[in-house]
Amino acid sequence: MSSPHSHIPPLEVREAAACMCDHGDTCSSFAPGHALHLIQARLASATPSDWADAIVEASDERSGFVIVRTLADWSPVALWNGSGAAAAATPGTPVAIHERYHVLAVGGARFNVLRG
Repeated sequence: MSSPHSHIPPLEVREAAACMCDHGDTCSSFAPGHALHLIQARLASATPSDWADAIVEASDERSGFVIVRTLADWSPVALWNGSGAAAAATPGTPVAIHERYHVLAVGGARFNVLRG
């Protein structure tokens, strides 16, 4: 004699997924502006001609936004990063932006940035 099979329906997901940096923790996403992926860092290192020098004009740790001015044409570039780039890139700091792979270099630190 076999017992009847009771089917348990799957639960619905009611909340959208969020990166841990939204909650003050380490980034759990490699999307633009979040954690820097190892491959992204290596590609940026392997293509040195795509780096552009810049100076930080403004930064806001609370929002994660950094405004830089490129040395080539002094145009402003808005960048966002959720993993601490704004804390490292204080106004007046020389930085470099990798145009193709969206990496911000502040000293020896590298950040994945979302260009806005």
